[in-house]
Order: sequence, then C-alpha cells, then structure tokens
Amino acid sequence: MDILVCGGAGFIGSAFIRNYLGSTDDSKITNLDSLTIGSNLKNLKDIEHNPNYKFIKDDIRNESIIDELIKNSDIVINFAAESHVDRSIANPKPFIETNIFGTFTILEAIRKHDKQFVHVSTDEVYGDAQDKISFNEDSQVNPSNPYAATKAATDHLVSSYYRTYGINCITTRCTNNFGPYQFPEKLIPKTIIRTIKNLKVPLYGNGNQIRSWIHVNDHVEAIKYLISKGQPGQVYNITAYEEITNKTIVEKILKILEKSNEMIEYVTDRPGHDKRYSIDCSKIENQIGWRPKYNFDDALKQTVYWYVNNQSWWEPLVNENTLHPQPWTLSWK
Repeated sequence: MDILVCGGAGFIGSAFIRNYLGSTDDSKITNLDSLTIGSNLKNLKDIEHNPNYKFIKDDIRNESIIDELIKNSDIVINFAAESHVDRSIANPKPFIETNIFGTFTILEAIRKHDKQFVHVSTDEVYGDAQDKISFNEDSQVNPSNPYAATKAATDHLVSSYYRTYGINCITTRCTNNFGPYQFPEKLIPKTIIRTIKNLKVPLYGNGNQIRSWIHVNDHVEAIKYLISKGQPGQVYNITAYEEITNKTIVEKILKILEKSNEMIEYVTDRPGHDKRYSIDCSKIENQIGWRPKYNFDDALKQTVYWYVNNQSWWEPLVNENTLHPQPWTLSWK
C-alpha cells in the first residue's frame, strides 16, 4: 500500500509516520511537506533511511505535484495546515491560503484519481462548549478564531465533495495533542521550555480555560483504525476525555520540574478565546473499536522528561514567539 502523507514533518504527521512504519513492512510512505513553521525533519531522523520512506519538499497548493503524487498513491492523509491560533489572529491570510486552497487542491486530485482520503481536522471547529455539554459529530460547527474557521471551511468542502462527487473520504476532529517533538510555541512544550530556562510562564486571563488532551500516539492510532475501518463520508471525533484547565496543566508541569507556582504570570487574554472545548467520541469507540491507551499524568511526565533530555532538538526552534507572553501582538512575515 502506498500512502501519501501531507504535512508529515509536523508534530502529528511525523508521529503518524514513525508509528506506521514501525508497525508494518508492507507499506510505503511519501511525505510531502513545505517545511514551514512547525515542520522539522529532525522529527523523522530515526526513519529517514527507511527504504519504505520518501520525503518531498513541496506545497500542497502545487497542483502538478499533488496530482502526480496522488495518482501514484492508494491513500492520502492530510495533516498539512497552519495551526497556531495566535498566529491566525495576527495574520489570517496564510491560514486561508494553506488550509482552504491546499485542501481544495488535494480534493481535486482525489476526485480525479479516485483515491481514499483522510482529512485531519480539529475539535476547535465546534467552538466554545457550555458547561456539561460535549459536542458530537452532528453538532453544529461554530468556530471562534480564523484558524478554526479555515478548518471548518475545509470540513464542509470535504463533505461537499463526498456528497457531490462520491469521493472516499473521512474527516477526523481531535482534541489537543501533546507528546515529544511538539513545536515550542504550543502550551505544554512552551511551559516546559520556559521553566527549564527559569522564565515566567504566561497564562492567558485567569488560566481557567478548559481543554481536552490526548497523547499524539493515541491520535495516530485512531487514524490507523479509521484507514481500514472508517466509513466514507463520515466525521469521527477523537479524544481521551482528559478535560483540564490550562492553569492545572502548567501547575502539573511545574511540579514535575520541582518549581514553584510563583513562576506563573497571568497576561491579557487573547481575543475570542474559547473557555472550554469538549467532544464526545463514542462513535469511533463503538463503531470502530478504538480506545485511548495513555494515562494522562504518566504521559505528561514522560513528555516533560523528553524535553529535558532533548534540548538539542528544541533549542534551535526557540524564538521570540515562544518567549513572548502575548504572541498575537507580533507581526509575522
């Protein structure tokens, strides 16, 4: 089986490639990635010489390369996306160009060559969840920021291609991922790195925003299940039901690193900040048979120690956006 992974040098895409090639010898993976912010070929150093792996540096908006690669693939999995909310607030244009037009380019080739497509989306498309409410796959989408809006747009685009053209597609919506190799601007690695550097850890508002967390390996295992068992045209939520406030996450990390909570610095909340994300994934559990395996506290501790022991991986990636307490006020080019 030939698999095309778009965005395979990013955090989740690289985890999928490492996981998949580590569990089978009868499939080949081509990784297409433009190596923009968040992508890092060092994530794949352990498998870069695997004969079943090939890397191509290019953009999912490149119609000719996408057409050629998809024509020669059996399955296409799209992880490629601009995904940092703060960056989308500062400059939405790259998110519209990559997330929407990139997905459109892939869909056109999928339609032309009749291939299987897994579109990786996010729980953020549902927007703010009220207390005690968890969104299922039939819930209305209500994105609150430009990033989430572009992902919701692509979800609708994929759905329309299924209904209009009958393509073989699945959409996944997963909660917040964590684990090794996550880009330093994200909450967990940013907290770990700033703590290691003895810098204050910024928290938006009062830090009581609730997110649901899942270890990245559980996420990619779910995708592997869906490749073989998912039903075309369906949306599948993926979560480990670990709903925790941002403040609690930071406090847990500080405790692991034996630091005081006095390192927390409360900063002005970001615009349009959702208070709670919560989804129900009984559909994939009951229909597909997938279940998360990682214990959150154990996995968080392992993740913290990975960053402690792999400073050579993250140090070159640390920049002003990792160290600045209000990154949406910056200008990115």
